[in-house]
Amino acid sequence: MSRGLPLLHRRRVLAAGAIGGITCAAVAVGAAMAGQDGSGASDRASTKAASTISCPEVTGSLPEIPAQAKAEVDRNLALLRTQLDEANKRLATSQGQGGPNFVRNAILGPLADKRKSTLDRIAISIGRHAEKPRGLDALAECSLGAGSGSGSGSGAGAGGSTPATAEPSAPGSGAEGGAQDGSGAGTGAGPGSAQSISCPDVASKIGAVPAAAQAEVDRNIALLGTQLDEANKRLASSVGQGGPNFVQNAILGPLKDKRASTIDRIRISISRQGATAPSGLDALAGCSLASG
Repeated sequence: MSRGLPLLHRRRVLAAGAIGGITCAAVAVGAAMAGQDGSGASDRASTKAASTISCPEVTGSLPEIPAQAKAEVDRNLALLRTQLDEANKRLATSQGQGGPNFVRNAILGPLADKRKSTLDRIAISIGRHAEKPRGLDALAECSLGAGSGSGSGSGAGAGGSTPATAEPSAPGSGAEGGAQDGSGAGTGAGPGSAQSISCPDVASKIGAVPAAAQAEVDRNIALLGTQLDEANKRLASSVGQGGPNFVQNAILGPLKDKRASTIDRIRISISRQGATAPSGLDALAGCSLASG
């Protein structure tokens, strides 16, 4: 009996030590797994927080709006909200796609073009009844930032954001530098060297132009030509870049937005002189690829 008790005691000690070791190991593994889960959640939350588009606030930069222009201004402010919401949805659904310039070329650039056209319409609608506000073009550009980018009640997004694109109002500046296409495929399925961009002729569809509007119409017709030349240069310099949607996202889409804004200015300059503005010009904004 005197020999059995120490042996039994030793067995109990060894068993307790083994159980304790297993418990400690389980706790350590659980802690490590918890740490990994927490880190992953943090990374995902950080990514989501950073993937938001923020645009300058517009309403605070507007003068007193004449009653006759208020309905049109409100419609365009609502359109700014819609444009920002659509861009944020596009951003959320395209995470991981494209290359380093994808967001700029396929989302921020086209958004700036759309906002510029809308801001132009706001300025023009106010200018018909009061002094036309100036400097609204500077509010067209948006940027990526943390936090909510859904826009304030003004429809212009968070104020004070730093512009992310260089010159959305300059002809042909909608897309720069080696972007990938919207599908995320960097397969080199870019346009061939024999392709060029073809756009509908606008000048022949305008009809009679009042003498007082002729100079402005001519300037905008020339701008349409410049926009097309710049887009064709971009097409030629981007051969082999992006995937099957690269040309549409980075070249044709921004070109269409620029042309729509320019065509709108042509129509407004004619109607401002009391003449009947030509109808159907909006249908001439879109361009396409052509061989030769």
